[in-house]
Amino acid sequence: MIAPVALKQGSFQANSLSIAGALTMIRLLPRRSIAVAAACSLLALAACSQQDQNAATQADAAKAQAQAEANEANSQLQSYRQMLQAKNDEMAAELGQDILQHFPNSPAAKEVQQSLPDVQQRWKETSEKRRLAALWTYQVGPMEGGTQSTASLYTTRPSGDRAVRLVLRRHTQWGQSVFLFGNGHGFVCKGNCTIQAQFDGKPHPLRAFLPTTGEPAIFIRDDKPFIEALSKTRRMVMDVELQDGGKQELVFETGGYDSSKWTEVGKK
Repeated sequence: MIAPVALKQGSFQANSLSIAGALTMIRLLPRRSIAVAAACSLLALAACSQQDQNAATQADAAKAQAQAEANEANSQLQSYRQMLQAKNDEMAAELGQDILQHFPNSPAAKEVQQSLPDVQQRWKETSEKRRLAALWTYQVGPMEGGTQSTASLYTTRPSGDRAVRLVLRRHTQWGQSVFLFGNGHGFVCKGNCTIQAQFDGKPHPLRAFLPTTGEPAIFIRDDKPFIEALSKTRRMVMDVELQDGGKQELVFETGGYDSSKWTEVGKK
């Protein structure tokens, strides 16, 4: 039989303290872990709640923006319909294009697409008519003891200081005439000459002569047929020779001529 070994008092006390400390640590560790886990859970819940609130706010903002855009599209659509009823193709074309550009996927854009091409085409034609009409000038006034009525327009080419003017004239004493009025020393034409011209691309030679008074002009001899042809022509091209500059091609956009604005004058 082995005799029990006696333990020293100091060693026993040390071991007792170690065991007690270990037990204390064992009791404390679970509580701290639970506290940390609880804190983390609370933070996670707070973060999730904040994310949900942000998502809801963004959704509400997107919904409000979509509704505002729909309201604006519908408002512009109403204006577009009003312009169509008023036959104001200029404003309708602008409004329709704006709807397609800013609200391309809206019901308003779908409705506009059905009529806008026709509106734009009509406005394009109207704009061109206005442009051509604005090239002409109509005047009535006293002239050398009589009354003169003119319809005139300048060349599209050449332009500026080198432009040449086509003039239709009625005068109470001199009657009716048609002439080109340039600058400098005028045109080259010996006796009765021929101006090679094209009316809307078709050859149309013109008999011409120079005035005896020396102005930088050249007269079209057959004025009545010329005016009749002019009323049916959109573009005239004439090849002339200038005393100061050699041969020159003159281009007139005549499509805006309005015979009703060229006032009749009685004979003196």
